[in-house]
Amino acid sequence: QVELVESGGGSVQAGGSLRVSCEASRRTFFLFTMAWFRQAPRKEREFVGLINWNPGSSVYSDSVKGRFTISRDKDKRTMYLQMNSLKPEDTAVYYCAHGPPASGTNRDDYNYWGQGTQVTVSS
Repeated sequence: QVELVESGGGSVQAGGSLRVSCEASRRTFFLFTMAWFRQAPRKEREFVGLINWNPGSSVYSDSVKGRFTISRDKDKRTMYLQMNSLKPEDTAVYYCAHGPPASGTNRDDYNYWGQGTQVTVSS
């Protein structure tokens, strides 16, 4: 069992930046994937980006590519999502997820989820 705890959400004006974090409760296998998803009111949960823990390669959705960056700190078992040039349409609850190394953009690929953190972007 892996517990994931997100932190760092909040409110910001359009064009601003925020960083959210996701800490895993324990070390897992050497090869795994962690991802960020988000869910806006009355919408489906959508893929934002992922990082393959080893070697640290990342993939992003087209809607955030060039604005968001995922990184990780292995020693702290923590994944980060740096969000720049935020837009009102980025407003959502952001969830982190943990899954096997072949996990991709489908939410069903992931076994463990955090509780979510709210990000609100005002115009």
